[in-house]
Amino acid sequence: MIFTAEHSTTYLYSGPVSICHTEVHLAPRSGPSQTVHSHELEITPEPAYSVTREDYFGNNVTCFSIQEAHETLTVVSRSEVETLAAEPPCPDLTPAWEQVRDELKTRATDELFRASEFTVRSPMVRGTAEFADWARASFPPGRPIADACLELTHRIYTDFTYDPRATTISTPVEAVLKERKGVCQDFAHVMASCLRSMGLAARYVSGYLRSGEETRGAEASHAWCAVYCAQYGWLEFDPTNDLMPRGEHVMVAWGRDYSDVTPVRGVAIGGGEQLINVSVSVTPRV
Repeated sequence: MIFTAEHSTTYLYSGPVSICHTEVHLAPRSGPSQTVHSHELEITPEPAYSVTREDYFGNNVTCFSIQEAHETLTVVSRSEVETLAAEPPCPDLTPAWEQVRDELKTRATDELFRASEFTVRSPMVRGTAEFADWARASFPPGRPIADACLELTHRIYTDFTYDPRATTISTPVEAVLKERKGVCQDFAHVMASCLRSMGLAARYVSGYLRSGEETRGAEASHAWCAVYCAQYGWLEFDPTNDLMPRGEHVMVAWGRDYSDVTPVRGVAIGGGEQLINVSVSVTPRV
């Protein structure tokens, strides 16, 4: 299916900003599950400087600078993306989770070496005994890794409450585990923390969901988790909606956690207080 995705972010300042430097992860990336047909970025006021590059993880990043006084900044991303609704592998046919864990430890191939980077803690994901204790119920000896991840996905979905008022971007993932409340970003961090605590490779994926569906996280930026699964590559799991993505998710970027793929962030001189408005729409092309 081909989707048209629009992501609009507007900063409203109480006073003039004299200069700002901003970085955005808003361009979807092509891969086995999707193809990007087009992407454009509209920035108002027009930047004095703008450059697009690939970051360490292969995501497209645009950095720009506005050097004129302004009280409003608007960044609009428009993309056309074709997604592939492929069936994931049968969970029972995937290898035992311990086998995957032990292969990652060897770092014997380039693929394993790159995947192993996602087994350690990062600024917003923890691989601690606390998360291992909670995750262990889903990972008995010899269980196929995808089957274990599906149960972990379901446990997060059922045990945690989706509450946009419960957390902020700076809420530690340990607090989310304790309070059992949060949003998609929090649940992806919890799942990644559980998986890394078991010695598995888990990366944070940012993107969008199809608008108007009976799912949590539509009409806004969304986040889910991808797990390295040996010969099957990276398998994706959405703990916010208790499912594996099958063509309804548009992937934008991936990294260790939210801090690697923040949609819009920057610094500004002046401005006073600020109000941020974000809107997202993902609709099938007619």
